Amino acid sequence: MSFPVEEIDRLLSTTRSVRRRLDLEKPVPEDLLLDCIDLAEQAPTGGNQPSRRWLVIRDPKVKSQLADLYREAGGTWLSERASALAGTGDPRERAARSGGHLADHLHEVPALVLVTIYGGHDGSGRPGLFDSVIQAAWSFCLAARSRGLGTAWTTLHLGAADKVAELLEIPEGVTQVVLLPVAYTIGDEFALAPRRPAREITWFDKWSRTLEGTTDGRPPLFTDGAGVTVEVDIDAKAADIWPIVSDINLPARFSDEFQGAEWIDDEPAVGARFMGRNRRDDLGEWEITCTLVDYEPERVFAWHPGDPDNPAAQWRFELTPLLGGTRLRFSMVLGPGPSGLTAAIAAMPDKEAAIIAHRQKGQAANMHRTIEGIRDLAETQTT
Repeated sequence: MSFPVEEIDRLLSTTRSVRRRLDLEKPVPEDLLLDCIDLAEQAPTGGNQPSRRWLVIRDPKVKSQLADLYREAGGTWLSERASALAGTGDPRERAARSGGHLADHLHEVPALVLVTIYGGHDGSGRPGLFDSVIQAAWSFCLAARSRGLGTAWTTLHLGAADKVAELLEIPEGVTQVVLLPVAYTIGDEFALAPRRPAREITWFDKWSRTLEGTTDGRPPLFTDGAGVTVEVDIDAKAADIWPIVSDINLPARFSDEFQGAEWIDDEPAVGARFMGRNRRDDLGEWEITCTLVDYEPERVFAWHPGDPDNPAAQWRFELTPLLGGTRLRFSMVLGPGPSGLTAAIAAMPDKEAAIIAHRQKGQAANMHRTIEGIRDLAETQTT
């Protein structure tokens, strides 16, 4: 018997970490918490070991002491950061305000649920620890959401895990995993979070290999939009990385194919062109006009070689702010226009899949070297 998919999808897609919309006044019945724990305990457990333990903290004095430890472990910094970013328009302002609010009011939340497990992480990879807790804790969050309760996933307290264990009388040999503040929510409508589409964060068969079309398991063909995406986290701000990313000559320092480029138009903007030079042992040297198709300083730099509406490939740099740094994403999609690749496929149509796989492998290697080179340059400049 199937479940009502639309309602289940709504539950899965709108279960948020709720911080500022937790109702700090309305009590949460104990039986409701226990119902959620009963449901969470149906989650898979590594090695079928019944080792999860749930600690519900409701005593105001204990909550206050735990909140003090939470703030000592980093909550105070969150509050200070929220104040520093207030009104700046910084992309991290909203998250900082939310985290700071929780840190300031943690002791007022009706119930704090600490999820633990018997055992210690020994690096062996054996089942029974984190792989037995995370899914159960999330099931608790889903069960709570379906009952009008909000939760916030936080592990900041682990910075003071020993003191938390002493406060809560947690014995040795028990690992704390996640702390879940629980309260009724103020309002019950939660929007979908902004996330990348599945095709942008899913690799097929090998790491970094992407597909724009559906293959259902067969080797990708040229018309499937095969590509490569590589990423690296950089300990620098987007503003410091942008001059490196937007330097059209820089990838030539790291690629064994791209040889450099010169601007044709004066100002970089959508529609501006540059001439790129390339060389391969099997194809020789060639030049191609490239057009910027997306240009947002400190965020996106994307171009199409050849006809911008029917390009030989689609290239894109993206910068995403992270706490403490920036993620650089470099992506490429083959086609849909003609290129040396399509000529090779036309000459050997029976080897199309192998030709595409070989091209993806070569591009991935060059792209990895490029983003790692950019990372090293940016981090060196900011130290």
